[in-house]
Amino acid sequence: MNEIKKKETRGAALLTLTSILWGVAFIFQRTGMDHIGPFAFNFFRCLLSTSFLLLVSGFFRYKNAEHYRTANFKPKLVTKNLLVGGTLAGLALFMGMSLQQVGMMSTTASKAGFITTMYIVLVPLMGVFYGKRPTPKTGLCVLIAAIGLYLISIKQGFVIEKGDFFVFLSAISFSFQIVVVDIFAPRVDAIKLNMTQFITCGILSLIVVLLKETVTVEAVRSAGIALLYTGIASSGIGFTLQVVGQKHLPPTIASLIMSTESIFSLIAGMLVLGESMMARELFGCLVMVVAVVLAQVDLPKRKKANVG
Repeated sequence: MNEIKKKETRGAALLTLTSILWGVAFIFQRTGMDHIGPFAFNFFRCLLSTSFLLLVSGFFRYKNAEHYRTANFKPKLVTKNLLVGGTLAGLALFMGMSLQQVGMMSTTASKAGFITTMYIVLVPLMGVFYGKRPTPKTGLCVLIAAIGLYLISIKQGFVIEKGDFFVFLSAISFSFQIVVVDIFAPRVDAIKLNMTQFITCGILSLIVVLLKETVTVEAVRSAGIALLYTGIASSGIGFTLQVVGQKHLPPTIASLIMSTESIFSLIAGMLVLGESMMARELFGCLVMVVAVVLAQVDLPKRKKANVG
């Protein structure tokens, strides 16, 4: 296995772990809003993730301090790419997280899971506009994965209601976030990029909270477990793994792998909430696994026939 393939495999593994963390987060996103509003939920989630990443960043700075002194090198805290990339990613993340939280108040979790992961279709389309055209094989994988998502999530027909529409808009925003990360991740430190996008998202969420929502200490305490998971595991760790994993994978394949969060949200729902899985949903899981595996496998090239 050559070095490039090793990096791609490592990136795929990190994004798979990201999908697990995000899939489980759907449970806490629903239960957390039993106590506080969607924008307050996102603000405290971003506050926790930023605090966690500050600790991680400080640890690595302390660990590498001797190396920097020996090399007479002082790393920049803020660069233009970090500021631009982090702000754009944070704006897209704010729109995506907010629209998703609001939409989940008036739609089913299964529909929300399907519509959110529509980014597997939207990301390849956006890639056309900045020089990353999907290959025919990738296009086929996107189609197969979309079919799998439909089988998993849609149970009684597909009707566009208010909540569904908000979640669809969140899918568009998450697609922009994936594209921004793809552009800026190779240029900046992963932890700093993640921290910048969460600071941006947190500030925007706080502005809406001050204007629209009422928050009490008791409500935040009641939502504590949900906030801790989504703030540290799903956001602090999950989005950092996304940034690191995307460095070595095309955005279309990255979005395909991350779309498996719907499978893990379904499994988490079965284990934690006692939900059951129908044969159709099991088949949908299998279809999505086939799509992701096919995206990672190099198909044998046809040998040209010798003439003469």
